[in-house]
Amino acid sequence: MPAFFLALIAAAVATLASREAARVARLSAALGGAAGLLAAVWLASAASSAVGGWVGALLAAQLAAPAKLMLVALALLLGGIELIVLRPRPPPREPTRSFAAILIVLLAAQVTDAARLLVLGVAAATGGPWLAAAGGALGSGAVLTAAWALGDQWETRLPLSVLRWSLAGLLLASAAMCGLSALGLLG
Repeated sequence: MPAFFLALIAAAVATLASREAARVARLSAALGGAAGLLAAVWLASAASSAVGGWVGALLAAQLAAPAKLMLVALALLLGGIELIVLRPRPPPREPTRSFAAILIVLLAAQVTDAARLLVLGVAAATGGPWLAAAGGALGSGAVLTAAWALGDQWETRLPLSVLRWSLAGLLLASAAMCGLSALGLLG
């Protein structure tokens, strides 16, 4: 169960200040809180987390314990950098109402986002790929559901800039701790 809870918390934290949450909130506001968007959010979260868990399982079979911890450190580092560098894009002028198009865009963005990298790292480090995938899907899905529910209030109610920098700092500090532990420099 540690894989489930670690992935749930990591994915929720990484998704909270991500550009995906802003994208979902803006689409929800433009589409009037369409239920199809919510379904696409959950399908994309589940599918992308399953991919992360599967790749983590493949890597786990090939890596020694210190290398698995270094993989987690790398995932945390890339997640922190993503939160700093990748800002939300401007809202679409004419958002599509096509369920398939929305699903493809969300899935393509989530397959390589910070939350899925963390699911991959947790899956590889703990040896529980499907629990990590389930936790990642639930964590991301819950945050994106909140963004969907708040719509245009998501960016006004939350201090996203402060959250982005704080969570990025947390991920980068965690990456340093994991990396130093993997190198044997910490207890």
